[in-house]
Amino acid sequence: MDMEAFASGDSWVHHLDPRVKIVFTLVFSVVVALNNNVHVTALSLSLPVLLIICAQLEARLVLARLAIVNGFILFIWMFLPLTTEGETVYTLGPLSIQREGLLQAALITLKSNSIILMVMALLGTSPIFTLVHAMSHLGIPDKLVHLFFFCFRYIHVIQAEYHRLHNAMKMRGFRPRTDMHTYRSYAYLVGMLLVRSFDRAQRILQAMKCRGFAGKFYILHHYEMKRSDYAFAGSSIAFGIVLLAV
Repeated sequence: MDMEAFASGDSWVHHLDPRVKIVFTLVFSVVVALNNNVHVTALSLSLPVLLIICAQLEARLVLARLAIVNGFILFIWMFLPLTTEGETVYTLGPLSIQREGLLQAALITLKSNSIILMVMALLGTSPIFTLVHAMSHLGIPDKLVHLFFFCFRYIHVIQAEYHRLHNAMKMRGFRPRTDMHTYRSYAYLVGMLLVRSFDRAQRILQAMKCRGFAGKFYILHHYEMKRSDYAFAGSSIAFGIVLLAV
């Protein structure tokens, strides 16, 4: 999956200051996560949807990413209404569905989708290198910035290494089944992937040291807030105050 699929647009959302994007995404996520009212959470969903429409993101890609998240949330809908104590709204044999469990499942679903949509609308519309640059400007510790940067930079390398190892297993006649041989083979695959990742990390570190890397990326370009950034920040604060007031 392309992690920068939404970063190539030309809307006003794409051109917002990345520092404003990071700060507001964090604040929005905290406000939504701490809210326990279903109606207010549903109202908070309107802002990321509006931003996605303004950014003209491809609906197919947005829905594909939401499907991954909601695939995990589906398990919550399967168990939470049956295990939460409260008022019974429906009985099916020995199982009873509770109203409180349904409300909790709906609240978790709305929160998750709202936060994910906001991340796609704001952080997804900026290149990773721009976000790393903005994180440095915001005073985030260098080690966390470097960790974020290198995870993005080399996650594709690890994925390619996994496919090479998996294809080598297939060429030797490996067919996955539900037996100990299959579990043992996948354990060896994960172990070999960790060993090769460690060796590659050591080579990368030595190469960076040979080029003078001393644990710090120097910033030559500095961001400047524009009118659109101030307007977005002001309207976002107003929206947050409305949510808190409701």
